[in-house]
Amino acid sequence: MTEHELNDLTAGIIGVAIEVHNELGPGLLEKIYRHCLKMALEDAGYHVEAEVSIPVIFRGKLIDNEGYRFDLLVNDTVILEIKSVSALSPLFEKQLVTYLRLTNKPCGLLMNFNSTYLKHGIKRIKNGYLPL
Repeated sequence: MTEHELNDLTAGIIGVAIEVHNELGPGLLEKIYRHCLKMALEDAGYHVEAEVSIPVIFRGKLIDNEGYRFDLLVNDTVILEIKSVSALSPLFEKQLVTYLRLTNKPCGLLMNFNSTYLKHGIKRIKNGYLPL
């Protein structure tokens, strides 16, 4: 996927997320936003997987099949982490970076639906660990 295609994909996802936020408003539970965003993204024609597990492998050995779990995966490319908190913690960004590294996905979006305006609660993070 080219950088331009990735930009178009993330812009489309953000547009759908803003529609969901405008309809629901801030202050609900993360699972509500996750469910509604999944539905809205699918209605918009995206392929979406929810609650995607990542196995933990340490020193070449499988430790746990479901050691990590992230909220949504769009078009097998962009990881979405949904939050509904008063402020995004740097820990959430580090968590998303880890998910990107472990899955070799190119990009992730950290979205805080507890923002007055969702566009102020979104962080786009690129994977700096993709294999060449």
